[in-house]
Amino acid sequence: REITELASRADRDVVLAKLAEPVTNITPAKLAAAPAQGAAVTVAGFGRTKTEWVPGKIHTSAFTLTSAGATSYALTSKAATTDTVCKGDSGGPVLNSKGEVTALASRSWQGGCLGTSPTETRTNAVAARVDDLGAWIEQTRVLSPGWKTETLIQAGSSVHQGIRLSDGYWTGFTDVQAKAGNIGGIRSAAAKGIDGDTHVLAISNSGVLFHTVRKADGTWGTFGDVGTAAGVLGNLTQVSTASIGMEVHVVAVADRKVFITTRKADGNWTKFADLSSLAGPIGSVTAAATASTGSQLQITAIAGGKAYHTGNNGQWSGWGNIAGVAGTTGPITSVSMDGAGNDAHIVIATDNGTRQYHSVRYANGNWAPYGDLKSVLGTVTAKSVAAAAVDGELQLAVTTADNKALHTIGHTDLTWSPVTPINLQGTTGSVGAVSITGTN
Repeated sequence: REITELASRADRDVVLAKLAEPVTNITPAKLAAAPAQGAAVTVAGFGRTKTEWVPGKIHTSAFTLTSAGATSYALTSKAATTDTVCKGDSGGPVLNSKGEVTALASRSWQGGCLGTSPTETRTNAVAARVDDLGAWIEQTRVLSPGWKTETLIQAGSSVHQGIRLSDGYWTGFTDVQAKAGNIGGIRSAAAKGIDGDTHVLAISNSGVLFHTVRKADGTWGTFGDVGTAAGVLGNLTQVSTASIGMEVHVVAVADRKVFITTRKADGNWTKFADLSSLAGPIGSVTAAATASTGSQLQITAIAGGKAYHTGNNGQWSGWGNIAGVAGTTGPITSVSMDGAGNDAHIVIATDNGTRQYHSVRYANGNWAPYGDLKSVLGTVTAKSVAAAAVDGELQLAVTTADNKALHTIGHTDLTWSPVTPINLQGTTGSVGAVSITGTN
């Protein structure tokens, strides 16, 4: 495999290399926990031996870990006449008894190696520690350029942020309030990626709408009260967001109505507008979702268990009942949508979350019939659904009544990837709403 990126450690003899393509036919070794002094370890390598310059096959040597420093381990050969580390072995793994990697071979006296002075008899070696580099490896991968799926999951009294990398790896989750400031708990949130950054809208437990940005470099801004700039909403229950260019469009459900505001590229906010005065009334609204398709903003709102759609292409169209064009379903409890090119993908959960469906509003205004997602997700009861276009494909996340989170990908050939569980490490409490967005 070609190497496309390197990240080196300044404090030890370790470089992390990014491969141009994934390796799928080898099970990666895990990073070990720090071994105890006196532990038996094995060094593997392809370097020269006592008799061969380029043996062309892997060989191993047995060592004992005799002392540990902050960044390295001292290794003592178990059999000085046969076990040694030679030129070409540097970078090879130092493995514990479970086959886990605890260090990388760095340097040695090379006693007994072909080409070494016959008077050199020392065979001890030094290895660069990697057992303590898990967080650095993950952070380096997260900050590397490329598509990622930023994920927000409400759990307990807060919202937690994690990332799915393009190779399917999930990071752990971190409490957003620990990064952006304590706002007294978070009961719902939404995210949208713009130019590598992730804009996060969060509703506090006291019903106040806040905004922050997770920058592409992993740093967070401080939560700011949206109401002070856009106007205070009463009885705020849900928020959704989309982007057009560098602008963030925010749709909020408050007082059983849909309101919309825009965060301009310069950071200023427009005042919240009541969408019923622009697209007409639809009754008591319980949920809403928004997506951008090209330069058009589209919104789906749930009222009376039914889904209604409107769009803005210079002005807002009247609400249309989606059941009349995509098919009839049971009462809708959750909705999400996102734009992929000029098409808008819509995912809903119905019948108290026991059924899930997917539809597409095409650029020409036509709708695909609702497709039942049972063959994709299995039999689940969804608390919340989230859809996002990531690198040209539709990603779907679902939180369930049994406190799980699931993920799948809808491909352009109309097939779906097998559902995989999201590792919720770092979250606490029962899971609630989920939101995902793509960043690059």
